[in-house]
Amino acid sequence: MEKTSEIIFDKLVYSCAFESYKGHEEFIPDHFLGFQLSGETHAFHEQGKTVIRENTVVLVRKNQLIRTMKYPSKSEKYQFLSITLDDETLRQYAAENKMSADGPFPDSSRMFFEPDIFFTSYFTSLIPYAHKTQEISPRLAAIKVKEAIELLLQSHPELKDLLFDFSEPHKIDLKAFMNKNFMFNVSIEAFARLTGRSLSGFKRDFNKIFNMTPKQWLKERRLKEAYYLIKNKGKKPSDIYLDLGFENLSHFYFSFKNKFGMTTSEV
Repeated sequence: MEKTSEIIFDKLVYSCAFESYKGHEEFIPDHFLGFQLSGETHAFHEQGKTVIRENTVVLVRKNQLIRTMKYPSKSEKYQFLSITLDDETLRQYAAENKMSADGPFPDSSRMFFEPDIFFTSYFTSLIPYAHKTQEISPRLAAIKVKEAIELLLQSHPELKDLLFDFSEPHKIDLKAFMNKNFMFNVSIEAFARLTGRSLSGFKRDFNKIFNMTPKQWLKERRLKEAYYLIKNKGKKPSDIYLDLGFENLSHFYFSFKNKFGMTTSEV
């Protein structure tokens, strides 16, 4: 049986597990700085797959979709510690320090850092709060978030172009985006934001392109992909239904038969 726990307060998140498990699919609305204390995180996103190994610091960018698999090491449980860098905090920091982005951040792929003594000491200082062995006041929590920003800018000054860019996502090619990300089981609101649209604008553009609602299209597209994987790749339904955005196997079986008029074993 999986044993996992996630302790959350304010902007600090501590994840712990004794067995491998699939994390939630997430829309990441804010940047966050994370540290892999032990084990590995395998992150699947639009650009491909990223492996976050033990003793690695990672800055995860806002406004993206991520699916994770979390693996303990052979000798230690899975542990990942992260701190959120939300827009409100970053705006306040930028105003107090008279900082702003000079332009778009140039390197979207380099998001990993060598954990120097400053980063290591920083995350070590957070462990007592994550374990609830020490309480943290709102004032101290705010100081720890600002400390994370200071460390990032001290080691990588160019990150100001990422952290202090408060522009809204640009409107992008909706058809191409949806065909690339249909398998993520997130809200329609998240898809709208990621394509640079309001919810009403997203639904309107979606209907013009696909001639059906987002909910209908997502179900059709996921079932079409499932049929292909079962028939042409020999995949088992139990191995693919979660990766295709279905929440449970029984619902997948029902939807598949209703769509194709046959069970998965008859394909």
